[in-house]
Amino acid sequence: MNDQMTIACLDLEGVLIPEIWINLAERTGIDELKLTTRDIADYDELMSKRLEILDKNGLTLKNIEEVVSSMDPLEGAREFLEWLQNQVEVIILSDTFREFAMPLVAKLGNPTMFCHSLSVDRETSRIKDYVLRQNDQKRKAVIALKGLNFHVLSMGDSYNDLSMLEEADSGIFFKPTKKITEERPEFPVTQNYEELKDHLCTVHGLRP
Repeated sequence: MNDQMTIACLDLEGVLIPEIWINLAERTGIDELKLTTRDIADYDELMSKRLEILDKNGLTLKNIEEVVSSMDPLEGAREFLEWLQNQVEVIILSDTFREFAMPLVAKLGNPTMFCHSLSVDRETSRIKDYVLRQNDQKRKAVIALKGLNFHVLSMGDSYNDLSMLEEADSGIFFKPTKKITEERPEFPVTQNYEELKDHLCTVHGLRP
């Protein structure tokens, strides 16, 4: 492992927790909500479409919170995260929203997370808009961490993770689609936590 202090930046949905929007789609029967950044790379386009669908179907933040509260992290996620946190610094870099992701983050042990927020009508619980913490926040976070002399490892599964994988000292795919791996063959692919752990130990010198 590099002599610099190492920090690992992980995506949240698809890496540590299930996709929230897919679970919402399954609960409501609204197939259009199954679209994620795996399908639409432009995040603004994706979120505009999601908000339009929510409005059309009368779904509020309260409805989403009910779905999220019934979800659990991916099997083995918390154990993997605890193993990783015992060896390096860890930050979750996510394009999710704090207002409905926190119950699942709590089930992961409340790791540090940088994400976005929502503009919500307090009386009706209607989601009016989304507020990006920063454009291209994942890349900019990695750049800032490297500027603080961290050796950065990034792990993600989707198009909106590419910027942090590119900017990191080492980027790793976790359970990505075949399409994105064919488009970006330069990133090593891991399909489960054991493979990811083995890669981090073998290539980056972490302890088993």
